Amino acid sequence: MGIKRSFWLALSFGIAPLLFSLHTVAAAKPVSLRDIRQSGFVYCVNGLLNTFNPQMASGGLTVDTLSAQLYDRLLAVDPYTYRLIPELAQSWEVLDDGATYRFHLRKNVPFQHTPWFTPTRTLNADDVVFSFARMFDKRHPYHDVNGGDYPYFDSLQFPDSVQSVRKLDSDTVEFRLKNPDASFLWHIATHYAPVLSAEYAEQLSAADHQERIDRLPVGTGPFMLNEYRAGQFIRLLRNDNYWRGLPRMEQVVIDLGAGGIGRLSKLLTGECDVLAYPAASQLSILRDDPRLRLTLRPGMNIAYLAFNTAKAPLDDVRVRHAIALSINNQRLMQSIYYGTAETAASILPRASWAYDNDAKVTEYNPQKARDILRDLGKEHLELSLWVPTASQSYNPSPLKTAELIQADLALVGITVNIVPVEGRFQEARLMAMNHDLTLAGWSTDSNDPDSFFRPLLSCAAIHSQTNYGHWCQPSFDELLHSALLSQQLSGRMDTYREVQQMLAQQLPVLPLASSLRLQAYRYDIKGLVLSPFGNASFAGVYRDDDQEPNP
Repeated sequence: MGIKRSFWLALSFGIAPLLFSLHTVAAAKPVSLRDIRQSGFVYCVNGLLNTFNPQMASGGLTVDTLSAQLYDRLLAVDPYTYRLIPELAQSWEVLDDGATYRFHLRKNVPFQHTPWFTPTRTLNADDVVFSFARMFDKRHPYHDVNGGDYPYFDSLQFPDSVQSVRKLDSDTVEFRLKNPDASFLWHIATHYAPVLSAEYAEQLSAADHQERIDRLPVGTGPFMLNEYRAGQFIRLLRNDNYWRGLPRMEQVVIDLGAGGIGRLSKLLTGECDVLAYPAASQLSILRDDPRLRLTLRPGMNIAYLAFNTAKAPLDDVRVRHAIALSINNQRLMQSIYYGTAETAASILPRASWAYDNDAKVTEYNPQKARDILRDLGKEHLELSLWVPTASQSYNPSPLKTAELIQADLALVGITVNIVPVEGRFQEARLMAMNHDLTLAGWSTDSNDPDSFFRPLLSCAAIHSQTNYGHWCQPSFDELLHSALLSQQLSGRMDTYREVQQMLAQQLPVLPLASSLRLQAYRYDIKGLVLSPFGNASFAGVYRDDDQEPNP
């Protein structure tokens, strides 16, 4: 049974500036689980949606799951070789020692036909220029639409480092930077850098509905938005004109409606076909069920504890080190990750080519911590620990992690008050600087170390709301800048080793774990690719009804 191409879109964003009322554009008959199984699959994930445009997201559902389905990028990262590969750009050139990048676009790539937009042309250079100029040019008419925040690229100071984005001809785009940047191609290849439709933007401007560009998405990806129910589900329909060929499934339903145990139950009963980020404690159940398959891969991610270095007493590096000595990281590994992560010695995961192999995991020494706090006259501290509630690829159980840290710090005389927070509410409260500590993490679809250091720890990242420690060290920023000026990997590795040594001394954040990426799915689901860099396209996923589970 096929799907009606009718459209029922209910959008309800509860966070300004993306607030607008729930409305129904057209009514569609609800599709049953049986219909979904015949024409698609159900992907269960825990997450909140604030925008459909990954340019304006700081991670989570929009970047990790939706971006690869709705949009394409100029370049991508091969999930197996970790190398840059063509996507919308079929080739590229690096000029001026890394200060100029020229992209030659793929021809005849169509944009999606949706109930809110019918394209009259295929992808060209105007679309690429629009997509990036919107982020980098503060005078661009779309820059401030829906708030004007582009967390990932703002944290990299791209608006200040990109001199121009220009069309050389209909199939060629050139980026000129003020200085060489060896990480540029990797940032362009992230899911934060989708290519949008300039023609769609022009139509919205003419109708004075510019805000819809981030709420009613139009891309070149394999699936299109059909229906959204806040906190419940997102339905995507197949893009029949997808440039890579027809996706194998007619629809994907992304189920947002259940947490931990509820999502596992849905997988076991067949209500979910795929379970993203299962809890490590559930692995034995998943492995023992013949109806299920489990994929594990190294992940480009890090879970960490951020100290609010702009607020006493955590502005004192000695207090930060005392807290680090108090945390039993080995217990975290056993109780949270169950063998699916390794204790982190650096903010970089071990898979990164710049990882410092001499980095040491902070020792667990509560007596030494007590001595430091006693000498400082801070034996009875009381701190607030802000904790996101949703499971993530880097931390499947944030609240449980917080409780373990709370217990560890109690042993050295520190009282920790846990404050659960959600979604962009978390970011707003953290940037108000009321917190003392926060559990956070980062995952990226880039193999370049700059994708960890600048978004998390640069001075600019404070303003882009990704530097939760509010740590600003000009000498650190200078090191990061110098690492970008050379295309020579060996020189960059030496600089990043110095960067990691500085972080170990100053400790604005305490690395906790770098975890494997986990994904569980029903036995009859095939073609699902788990990437260390975020979710891959669902275009090749299909259901093999002839496949029988092993007894």
